[in-house]
Amino acid sequence: MRDAVAPEPLPLWPFTGREDELRLVRRSSAGARRGLVVTGPPGRGKTRLVTEAVRGTDCARIAGIPQAHRMPFAAFAPLLPESVTLHRAVRLLSGVRTLLVDDAHLLDDSSAALVHQLAVRSDTRLLIVVTDGAPVPAAVSRLWTGELLPRLPLGPLPREETARLVTVGAGRAPEPLTVNRLHRLAGGDLRLLRELLGALRGHEDLTPVPDTDEWAWRGPVPLTPAVREHTAHLLTRTDPGERETLDRLAFAEPLPVELDGPTGPEHPMDPAGRPAGPAPLDLAALERLEDDGLVHVDGRGAVRLAHPLHGPVLRAAASGLRARRLARAPEEYGPALDAEAAALTALIGQADVRTVPAPVGDWLVAEGVPVPAGYAALRARYARLRGEVREAAAWAREGLRTTASARSGPVEAEAGVDAGVGAGAGAVTEASAELALAEAQSPALASVRRPAHAPHDPYDAVRLGAPERAAGRLTGVFAAHADALTHADGPALDRAAGELERRGFLLFSAEAYAQAAAAHRDPGAARTARTRAVALARRCQGARTPALAALALGELTARQRQIVTLAATGLSNRQIAERLTLSIRTVGNHLYSAYTRLGASDRTALPRLTDPRPTDPRPTDPRPAEFQEKQPA
Repeated sequence: MRDAVAPEPLPLWPFTGREDELRLVRRSSAGARRGLVVTGPPGRGKTRLVTEAVRGTDCARIAGIPQAHRMPFAAFAPLLPESVTLHRAVRLLSGVRTLLVDDAHLLDDSSAALVHQLAVRSDTRLLIVVTDGAPVPAAVSRLWTGELLPRLPLGPLPREETARLVTVGAGRAPEPLTVNRLHRLAGGDLRLLRELLGALRGHEDLTPVPDTDEWAWRGPVPLTPAVREHTAHLLTRTDPGERETLDRLAFAEPLPVELDGPTGPEHPMDPAGRPAGPAPLDLAALERLEDDGLVHVDGRGAVRLAHPLHGPVLRAAASGLRARRLARAPEEYGPALDAEAAALTALIGQADVRTVPAPVGDWLVAEGVPVPAGYAALRARYARLRGEVREAAAWAREGLRTTASARSGPVEAEAGVDAGVGAGAGAVTEASAELALAEAQSPALASVRRPAHAPHDPYDAVRLGAPERAAGRLTGVFAAHADALTHADGPALDRAAGELERRGFLLFSAEAYAQAAAAHRDPGAARTARTRAVALARRCQGARTPALAALALGELTARQRQIVTLAATGLSNRQIAERLTLSIRTVGNHLYSAYTRLGASDRTALPRLTDPRPTDPRPTDPRPAEFQEKQPA
């Protein structure tokens, strides 16, 4: 068991990923609105959100005080005299324009009643923050249950924003599988994420990713105070049957439930009186753990721990002998990996690549256990289909670590850095030979192996803006996309983009929305399509394609487009300045602004970004083979 050392202090994190919620909170304190109640689990960023919303405004602020329930108006002590009645308190606060009430679940009864009366009888706008799961005074809960104020439940921070925070905290970018792991472990709790990251700074399990500026985390979870606090209800279980069940799941989940098995820790024996394989799970213990929300049983009778943090913590807390007894050898995970691979393969065959859990593979990679190359290739392919190009590269690297043919340096077997699909800074090159070797090692990949590149694959032609080359050669949503683009039908392109997004093809959807923005005759519809395209493109980890480049170019000013176009032809800043009668400094400033909008690091990327139809593309075929040509219904 490894306890964490005291975490190093982290720099202040930026406010990020809550733009929509921030607008809602600000609107609630404007016009005729009475205010808003923001709710969510601990560590979700509720206080930071409302603080950001009222920054620079005239806003009074109070907060609930623990252990002050018997002190009348304790929370309002900074704003009210020592002795005051409820009626007089309402009158004294009637001049407060906006009141922020943090930790309203901790308000004493008098303060809670005062907040309720302010909502009913005064013009004061209220911003109330309440933590989910905590007992709430009735006067506070009636604010939203009685529909006095609208309620805004705060969801987890998106993965992309988690990556940004982690990068700020670490000083450099984590590789995508590390981001995914931190995002899962924190479960939306930013305080826990911050403490984990602080404990990992300078940690021996952090390693640089070769030939990139990224770092990776493999190995056990540090048992920081925050981690122990979050899992105290788990680590303090004293029932032997429950603790044995939890530990077995931690080292070997998922495990099957045998409903007709023993209801205690008895172990089945063979005729010779020896243990006959692993003991069935203790049903009585399982039922208690399920009632307490610590385990989850799916529809197929497989049991898992309820939270991604539980397994790593239980493994880190186990003694050496207990860990050796419960741990499985890497080859024993084969059936579970095969099941995950089969499920992912089936989804690809159905042209549906929405996010699905694949915890066994995630767990093995997180612990630093090499995964079979075929499984890694499939995960890379699935990520690339979703448009997650950096994650695809990371999975490919994991697979290639286990192959004898892996050459030194980063290699990407499935990230799709071709046909203009680049991962941005730090992108790695494609290695078809390694992919073929990796796929050959996994029978599950037979139906999704990448076909040989043709000069012009059908769906690539659609993505490159030449749908006529795909006429009659596609089916389903891909055919709908091609037909809509052929007819420059903006609403139909919106529908195709929406269906692609629903199926998880985020990059393809972003491209279709970008094409819709150009096809729409209605300016409002064009703006909506452009907004959707930009939002989806941001989730594609720096992917750059001709359609997205055209979208980015559309956001440049006329002068920026003019300068970028000239720079893409190879002209220097001085030559551009002379041609346009501008100063060299002005040209440089325009180019710098354009690089930021286009996601380019320098002018070497501009020819690819400004040419929406390359004359000799190396097309990407990220769909399974059965979707390349038209198939019977």
